[in-house]
Amino acid sequence: MSSTVELTKENFDQTVTDNEFVLIDFWASWCGPCKQFAPVYEKAAEENPDLVFGKVDTEAQPELAAAFGIQSIPTLMIVRDQVAVFAQPGALPEAALTDVIGQARNLDMDEVREAIAEQQAQEGQQAG
Repeated sequence: MSSTVELTKENFDQTVTDNEFVLIDFWASWCGPCKQFAPVYEKAAEENPDLVFGKVDTEAQPELAAAFGIQSIPTLMIVRDQVAVFAQPGALPEAALTDVIGQARNLDMDEVREAIAEQQAQEGQQAG
């Protein structure tokens, strides 16, 4: 039984809205590194049953890949409280994935939202 959820444009927003912590693996069936990363991702999903592990097949869901500017796969993205807190292309080794999950778990989301608000304010000033 897979502990990952297949994400589509139909269920993506609902999944990210309904869950505080979602990991997303952007992949394709023809991608060698994606195939290497799949068992690592699956194992992490089994070891973190409190988190949602989603997979986006970029071939079947090109709109989602485009919406997130995915240019190379696999790309791992972590969304907490509907904020993308991590995005990195490349197949992560197991230890690195475990580390990234730990770091994302330890984030203070109030601080993250403040930093985003400050960044957006600065960008607004520069644009004006």
